[in-house]
Amino acid sequence: MMFSKILVANRGEIALRVMRAARELGIETVAVYSEADADSLHVRFADHAVCIGPPMPSKSYLNSKALITAAEITGADSIHPGYGFLAENAEFAEACEVSGLTFIGPSPDAISRMGDKSLAKSTMRAANVPVTPGSDGALSDLAQARKVAAEIGYPVILKASAGGGGKGMRIARTPETLETSYELARSEAEASFSNPELYLEKFITNPRHIEIQLMGDQAGNVIHLGERDCSIQRRHQKLIEESPSPAVTPELRASLGDAAVLGAKSVNYVGAGTMEFLLDEDGSYYFMEMNTRIQVEHPVTEMVTGIDLVKLQIQVAAGMTIPFTQDEITFNGHAIEFRINAEDPDRNFLPAPGTLETFHIPGGFGVRVDSHCYSGYFIPPYYDSLLAKLIVHGKDREEAILRAHRALEEFFVVGVPTTIPFHLQVLETEAFQTGNVSTVFLENWLAGKGGK
Repeated sequence: MMFSKILVANRGEIALRVMRAARELGIETVAVYSEADADSLHVRFADHAVCIGPPMPSKSYLNSKALITAAEITGADSIHPGYGFLAENAEFAEACEVSGLTFIGPSPDAISRMGDKSLAKSTMRAANVPVTPGSDGALSDLAQARKVAAEIGYPVILKASAGGGGKGMRIARTPETLETSYELARSEAEASFSNPELYLEKFITNPRHIEIQLMGDQAGNVIHLGERDCSIQRRHQKLIEESPSPAVTPELRASLGDAAVLGAKSVNYVGAGTMEFLLDEDGSYYFMEMNTRIQVEHPVTEMVTGIDLVKLQIQVAAGMTIPFTQDEITFNGHAIEFRINAEDPDRNFLPAPGTLETFHIPGGFGVRVDSHCYSGYFIPPYYDSLLAKLIVHGKDREEAILRAHRALEEFFVVGVPTTIPFHLQVLETEAFQTGNVSTVFLENWLAGKGGK
């Protein structure tokens, strides 16, 4: 049975995105907001709105008790977590179930198994999904790290078992630097995730970051919707994403998709999720992690498949089976997404809260903008600096790049610095235009520009 009222346990553009999908399904929505977000569009466009606390996330968007209480007092029967905050928190998903609320996402067990990066890796290894050579689970101590590194060869990378967003990660290129990298990664993991556990794996020096969009239903069906190339990133934070990847052939797409589906089925996955891989220059690929939620970059997949992923995510959570088979999914054209952040690229991408004196979004054929902002909106300093996502679609990559250039030039923001000029510069590089990029492209390019 379809839900009657969904509480969206998030803020900003993703909250608004979920509400739009819910409204098209005839479902009422409940917005929650901190005191700093009272003027956000997601609050204005919801059917009901509840203030859940002061600006700090720990006292509002991360307060599971306040979220569940808001659902109960408004009569919501389900909670959509969006991305970030509690979206991949197994305890929150379980608390929703205990309270009689449907968590629009995978089971607490699947979240736990995939959220622990070392456990996820061993789970995928058992499912015969290719994984990067490295430790079998979390490291017990530095001595084990030395042993594993010696066996697989340098360089190696240490990662937080409970990690994400590039935190708790350090590269050791020689045996002499391993101890320092180990201690730094361990300290950052403890500070960021209250869990100092690390695992170690071979560091792929010039990889692409390729992810496969997945959807599973309660009947055990799992399908993939192609790949996204997320190689343009800074400090492991994605800035530009596209689909399809310039480096993925139809044969490689089928192989990646089959591996991702196999891995998702091994944990009885239900809902929207993403399997992330590192693609080596020789065409080999390795499982990196699984994100058990909808992702920021999901619109590029929607543009090339014509499938509303958030609607489908809600429908499968309500018990509907996926209404098409793998063979019925088609991919049309090329889509690119640009994250428009309130950051100053000339000051090491320093976040820049403030008032948007003017916020004019581009339009035209093949252009989509997802945003919660408007002229006069104040960007609070407490949250992510994402203002909007600009997504363009063209009949091929060349047209998509030309359309992106035009749309970025039309995107007019006054009041705070943004990443728009930076994106225009990236578009002009030969590496991007030819699709010859990797996860180190941006760092190398910025270093050549003097760090700007």
